[in-house]
Amino acid sequence: MKNLFFVLFLSIVTLNVACSQNPPASPRITAEGKDVKVSYGQPSKKGRVIFGADGSQSLEKYGKVWRTGANEATVITFKKDGTFGGKAVKAGEYGLFTIPGEKEWIVILNSEPKQWGAYNYKVDKDVLRVTVPNIALKEPVEKLNFEVKNNALVFAWDTSSFSVPLQF
Repeated sequence: MKNLFFVLFLSIVTLNVACSQNPPASPRITAEGKDVKVSYGQPSKKGRVIFGADGSQSLEKYGKVWRTGANEATVITFKKDGTFGGKAVKAGEYGLFTIPGEKEWIVILNSEPKQWGAYNYKVDKDVLRVTVPNIALKEPVEKLNFEVKNNALVFAWDTSSFSVPLQF
């Protein structure tokens, strides 16, 4: 009888461990280039309206500060001094926030990289802000994506995209 209970207990523990191995809904992803690295939570569209006006059913509202990803705030690391959107930036780690807009985005580098979401975001900790045009995509992108190119940081999700020039 003890063996039966032991086997049952072991089966339950094994099943519990196996079930807890599911990947997170918004895994932490890293996009890396020669001089820049971006670490972000990667949510999926899942049929939702992602960007829209205040009062809409959209996930993220135009004109509101957003962590530009899921869960922890997005972190951007510059391996050496350079320019971001034509503005000087020192090597180091920054929180990357955005303010989505229908026609343009404001991209923000904040001196507090380790935050949960944008709940404790403080504008007085901003290092710089750049405004870039919204690039409307013809086909929706299912998973939020950053790409680090030699001369730009490119963001795409749903039918919105933007590009920030980089120079080192």
